[in-house]
Amino acid sequence: MCLIGIALHAHEKYPFILIANRDEFYERPTERAQFWQDEPQILAGRDLKAMGTWLGVTSSGKVAALTNYREPGEKPKERSRGDLPLDYLRTNQSITTYMEEVDSKSTEYNGFNLIAGHFNELYYYSNRQNQIIQMQEGIHGVSNHLLNSSWPKVDGLKNELSNYLSSEPDIRIDHLFEMLNQAEPAPDEALPHTGVPIEWERMLSPIFIASDSYGTRAQTIITVNNEGHVTFTERSKGQKTNEKHFAFIINR
Repeated sequence: MCLIGIALHAHEKYPFILIANRDEFYERPTERAQFWQDEPQILAGRDLKAMGTWLGVTSSGKVAALTNYREPGEKPKERSRGDLPLDYLRTNQSITTYMEEVDSKSTEYNGFNLIAGHFNELYYYSNRQNQIIQMQEGIHGVSNHLLNSSWPKVDGLKNELSNYLSSEPDIRIDHLFEMLNQAEPAPDEALPHTGVPIEWERMLSPIFIASDSYGTRAQTIITVNNEGHVTFTERSKGQKTNEKHFAFIINR
């Protein structure tokens, strides 16, 4: 997953809102979001190559999401980063204990950003920063650099989400998906310098990415209201006609 926006206690009716695009090579085998037959408390998509996930929740109100840290030329390591959110969704450990465990083995993975916790209490960790950070109330964004790094698509998504939530007493899922569908590339002077060729920087700069071999494959909206009602909606390649929707009450 390459772009996540989170509103934490930033709306009077919805203390948790997550909007996210997963960008990946089209050829990588993937299973769409569902409650897993082998672990029915987990609702997530599944990477069928390494068998981990990029984003998932549990019926008890846990959530975990991952993005890669962009480092051109990195050599793959044996451990898959997709295990990190999945292991948290499976564990009975507290979030702080789990993040300390991740920190202790952080060098075993390529660069990553991990957001995990409960819907009302989130933590962030990157093995390129090596700090366990409790996320504060407000609007947050992460792509393929550190949390809230000022990349055009991160700033743009955060600003749109903030403006929308401050002006709307209720939430329209379709409007949140519109935010994720913006495909306008950033101007060259605003592009980050991450070590990839300028053509790739341009291609990767929009919120919604499309190319011949790589792009936005899954879009996810998660909302939790004050009564603990969770909605999880996933679209494939930005298409409303290709949508999966789940709703449940947190099992406390």
